[in-house]
Amino acid sequence: MLTDFLPFSFELNTVAIAGASLWSLALYLAFSPISEWLMVQLTRWFNFAERSLYTSKAEFERTRVARESQNSFYASIFSIFPFLIIGALCNWGVEISLGSSWAISMGMLACIGCGVYELGRRDGSNDDAD
Repeated sequence: MLTDFLPFSFELNTVAIAGASLWSLALYLAFSPISEWLMVQLTRWFNFAERSLYTSKAEFERTRVARESQNSFYASIFSIFPFLIIGALCNWGVEISLGSSWAISMGMLACIGCGVYELGRRDGSNDDAD
C-alpha cells in the first residue's frame, strides 16, 4: 500500500519494534519517579522557552493557562523518547545474547514484573502517607 505512494521500498522489523516498545514500557514503569521528574523539567523548560517568544506581558498572561497545558502535554510526550531509546538497546542486547525469539518474551516478563513493582511502590507510598 505504501509502495503505491512512495517510489522506494523500505522494510520495518516489526519484531524489533514490538520488543523495543515492550522494554520501553517496562523501563517507564520501573523508573516512574524519573519519568515524572523528566516531565516536570521539560515542562519548566518549555514554559521558559516560550516566554521569550512574547513581547507583550498582557498577551503572555492572557494565554498562559492554555500554553502551560499544551507544554505539559508536549513534555509528557517527549519524556517517552529516552525510554524508547534505552528500551531499544535492551531489546538489542537480549537479541544478541539470547536470540530474537527471546526478545519479545523477555520484554513481556519485564513489563509484568515492572508493573507489579510499580503497583507495590505506589501502595507502599500510600501506606506511608496514612
